[in-house]
Order: sequence, then structure tokens, then C-alpha cells
Amino acid sequence: MIITKNCVVTLDYSVSDTEKNIIDSGVQPLIYLHGGYDDIFKKLELALEGKQIGDNIVVHMTPTESFGEYDEDLVVVEAKSEFDDKIFVGEQFEEIIEDEEEGELEITYRITQINEDTVTLDGNHPLAGLDIIFDATVMEVRKASAKEIKEEHAR
Repeated sequence: MIITKNCVVTLDYSVSDTEKNIIDSGVQPLIYLHGGYDDIFKKLELALEGKQIGDNIVVHMTPTESFGEYDEDLVVVEAKSEFDDKIFVGEQFEEIIEDEEEGELEITYRITQINEDTVTLDGNHPLAGLDIIFDATVMEVRKASAKEIKEEHAR
């Protein structure tokens, strides 16, 4: 079966940086609904259009095409007293903020540094600002169910 709109695609994949350091070894396959449902990056979806089981793609993506540019405004320093004693570097949590232009936004922050009196939080995706190489092989292609199409997500 050829990958077209409303197919569920299973990929064996890996993600590396431009120096071939593995960022994500793809331990679990990537399963997505093909056809403009924003399940994967647009550039990847375009590269996969018309492929079939066994086909391989290698796609270089800039930050703009993948996880976004690194935004210094998403790094904040808070008083350590605002947190409990069990926090740790790498911990993530979601916070809802009000944006004048976009309304309510949900941001996932990671704790990147803990000092004596402060905690540094980063709302950027861990891969923001990086060029990445996405290497994938098509493992399975099947027609999406009516439910998957209605919900716009593979099951």
C-alpha cells in the first residue's frame, strides 16, 4: 500500500543532530495518521507521501521546520522557595500563562538548574534551536478507520 491521505503509517526511525549524535534512537515505532493532521512535521509528511513499506527517507530539518528556534524569553528564574524540596533537574511541569495576542497558552517547563536560592526553568522544547536529521523506514501502512479520521489521530 502506498502512503496517501488517511493512511496510518508506522515508522522505524532515529533522530540525530548534524554531527551524527543520536538524539532519539526510536525505541518505540512512530505511528501517525497521514494527510495533514499535524501528527508529524510537515516536511516529514511531504517526504513520506507516495512511499511504501520498506522505503527509507532521510530528512534534514532546520529549527523552523521542526522544534522551533530557541527563545531566551522562555527561560525564567524563580525563587527556590516557590518549589517543594523534592524538585530535580530535568523535572517537567505544565503552566498556563496568559498571552495578550494568543490568549491562554500551556507551556511545559523543564527545570534546568537548581541553585541555593533560585530555580531555572526552560519552556523551550529540548531540541529547540537544533538542526536535526530524521531517518525513517516505513514499516507498515494501512487504511485509517473512520474513527481515526474523525478524531484526526491514529489509534
